[in-house]
Amino acid sequence: MVARPETTAGSGRLGLAPGQVVQEFGYDDDCDDDLRAEVESAVGGPIEDESYGDVIDVAMLWWRDDDGDTQDLTDALTDALTTLEDGGLIWVLAPKSGREGHVSPAEIEEAATTAGLHTTSTLAVAPAWSAFRLTSRGRGR
Repeated sequence: MVARPETTAGSGRLGLAPGQVVQEFGYDDDCDDDLRAEVESAVGGPIEDESYGDVIDVAMLWWRDDDGDTQDLTDALTDALTTLEDGGLIWVLAPKSGREGHVSPAEIEEAATTAGLHTTSTLAVAPAWSAFRLTSRGRGR
C-alpha cells in the first residue's frame, strides 16, 4: 500500500469521496486553484460549473463580502439546495479574517439558518480561505 500525503482538502477534510458530483458557485480569479485541484482529485472528476443541471452531492459556494448581503447569500444557498442530493453538503468558502472580501461567520450562520441549514464546522482549507460546512437542519426530537 502506498501512503498518501496529507492534503488541504482531501476526502477526509471536506467529506468528499470518489464518484461524488461537486458543483461550484461563485468561481472567480481569486479562488484557490490548489484547493480546486484537490477537490477534483478527491472525487476523481471535474468540478461542475453553475450551469450544471443534474443532482449533485456537494455544493461549493465561494462567497466574498462584495458578492452581496445576507439575503443574497441566503438566495445563493437556496439555489444550491435545488439540485443537492438528500444528505448532501454545502461548503461556503469565504476569505479568512483580515483578507479582502472577508465575510463574518455570523453573516454566514444567519444566511444558513434562513435557508434552513445549519453550520456544523469551519475549516481553514487554503491560505486565504475558510470553509463553512452547512447541512440540512435535523427534525426536532
